Amino acid sequence: MDTEASREQPGTSDERRELHLAELSNAMVRLYKEQFGRGPTKTRSNYAGPDILITTLEDSLTPAERNMVRMGEHQRLRDTRMFFQHATVDKFVDAVEGITGREVRGFVSGIDVDQDISSEVFYLEPRGPDSGDVYGVPPT
Repeated sequence: MDTEASREQPGTSDERRELHLAELSNAMVRLYKEQFGRGPTKTRSNYAGPDILITTLEDSLTPAERNMVRMGEHQRLRDTRMFFQHATVDKFVDAVEGITGREVRGFVSGIDVDQDISSEVFYLEPRGPDSGDVYGVPPT
């Protein structure tokens, strides 16, 4: 969603921000399904300040990956997940940029294999002080 389109959306800035966050969570679930064959059952996206987006995804491990955890192959599983994440960085970045209308300057992905919790962190280019932008959503 670009900046111009977001100005035309109804609702308050907070309502539009919540819509962006829901869209972001849904996009991450879709990407996980495409990438791993199974999407998480729980996800949430939030801003951590004006220029950082964090999506937390839970219960995304496949049956084969859960077996790797039981076998104690934690590092091998983390390495495999990170390899696939690195191979599709552009898809993750494109989704965030398309939804927020902001440029991603950095992307960090991580997983706690014991708890089956993943995080996708996006560092956005800062907006100028005159943009009136609060958390990626221009004012009405």
